[in-house]
Amino acid sequence: MRIYTRGGDLGKTALIGGERRMKSDLRVEAYGTVDEAGAFLGLALSQMPAQGFDDMRDVILRVQQSLWDVGADLAAPPSAADTYVARTSDEAASELEPLIDQFQSEAAKLDKFVLRQGHPAGAALHVACTVVRRAERAAVRLSEVEAVYPNTIRYLNRLSDLLFVMARAANARCEVSDTDYENSPSVFR
Repeated sequence: MRIYTRGGDLGKTALIGGERRMKSDLRVEAYGTVDEAGAFLGLALSQMPAQGFDDMRDVILRVQQSLWDVGADLAAPPSAADTYVARTSDEAASELEPLIDQFQSEAAKLDKFVLRQGHPAGAALHVACTVVRRAERAAVRLSEVEAVYPNTIRYLNRLSDLLFVMARAANARCEVSDTDYENSPSVFR
């Protein structure tokens, strides 16, 4: 199989179902940003210490698999509705909630906004979190003009929460304290 097809040389790409759109299209932007988030999760994996992070590695690998499903759902336009079956389940977002609770319990109580930094693993997870939030915004923009499987937006919303608490937990495991945003009022209860 050749990697290059030359099919996109004029700025168009094929969606699921064969419809071709410009690479600047909102749908392409949404699933492309999901792909970027998956790559940043791979970077986060590469930054994790060898010991004490097996549970986080397992979660990230499962999330990377799920992001391919989310990306496929975003790459399926309404014109493919007759043949495409959405891959992101109704439970996908809620299945992340126990993980959020688990990892949140590892870090100090959060009172203020924190700077996105820390140990390389924590910092990479913070970056992945912000990219997931951008993917969510792109999916919401897309949903304003055409149908989007709602489970994708819910999943991305919950995933950004998970990655935020995982970043803080990774920093805590590596004994790196959060740095508060100095102008932050108390915003979390």
